[in-house]
Amino acid sequence: MDFNPSFLRKIALVFLTSGILMFTACQPDDTPSQIQTPYTLQLPEGFVPPTIPADNQLTRERIELGKKLFYDPILSRDTTISCATCHLPSKAFADNLPVAVGIHGREGFRNSPSLANVAWHPYFFREGGSPNLEAQALGPIADEFEMDLTIAEAAERLRNDEEYTEMSENAYDREPNAYVISRALASFQRILVSSDAPYDQYFRGDETALTPQQNNGKELFFNQLQCATCHTGFNFTNYNFENNGLYQNYADEGRARFTTQPNDIGKFKTPSLRNVALTPPYMHDGSLPTLESVIEHYNSGGNIHPNKNPLIQPLNLNTQQKSDLISFLQSLTDQTFINNPEYR
Repeated sequence: MDFNPSFLRKIALVFLTSGILMFTACQPDDTPSQIQTPYTLQLPEGFVPPTIPADNQLTRERIELGKKLFYDPILSRDTTISCATCHLPSKAFADNLPVAVGIHGREGFRNSPSLANVAWHPYFFREGGSPNLEAQALGPIADEFEMDLTIAEAAERLRNDEEYTEMSENAYDREPNAYVISRALASFQRILVSSDAPYDQYFRGDETALTPQQNNGKELFFNQLQCATCHTGFNFTNYNFENNGLYQNYADEGRARFTTQPNDIGKFKTPSLRNVALTPPYMHDGSLPTLESVIEHYNSGGNIHPNKNPLIQPLNLNTQQKSDLISFLQSLTDQTFINNPEYR
């Protein structure tokens, strides 16, 4: 989720989160005395090793605690929603709502992104306002439009639960607190690896993995249309911030909400296209309902805006080319990922 406070409140929350993490990180006994089971993240072909903080190396105990927290509504004020409410395994850990919906039906202002391969993201939220998964985890819990619970209240709830207390001691050698909650949730999210879509099978040498139409779309995507300039690499994103001409006037100013710079208005982090066919509607605000509408947007060249990426120009695609391109995007759907029992 992307949390929804005003800009000043958002900055205050970022600093508060940073302060909590710095304070808890300085507590004694950072190295757990409990015997832990190391977890080795299997790197698919073409994937580089992700950066994992020294104080939060992967162990099965930490992942299991994070997984339990991820699916437990205990982290919301009225105990009705969990992280998984907006990040469904069947939807590649996204959902199909235009914007996130929190407790009491409170609507946020941004579309929930997929969590596939977030271990490799260099920053989080669509404006890049969070520097790592540990800090990101605390934002949606505290945001009044999402889970609306202070981290202190969340920790107290967990300390009053015998199972959580035991799991926390086993994972981090301390009782539940902000340090534990943020790092456990980050640990679970780091194992969410998507790497077995038909395109991946083709990339690994199975030339039959893509249909002729998907192959045609692949050629359009990588060669003729320059889509891979922004949607590049094994995760189909360069992680840059781009204005794609969605609007002439942006109600959500995107990156500029964080930087306050006019040249960042309308810029949002380039999303990964992995499992994109599973995650309609699209764009930061869920304003484009289908892949067809996304292709039409880019085919038109988008709206005029001073910050629009100059690569976005009318494509002049015919009906068959549009269909081929959508077929290729569908080849990025990873059934192994969405059905992996380790993630549920």
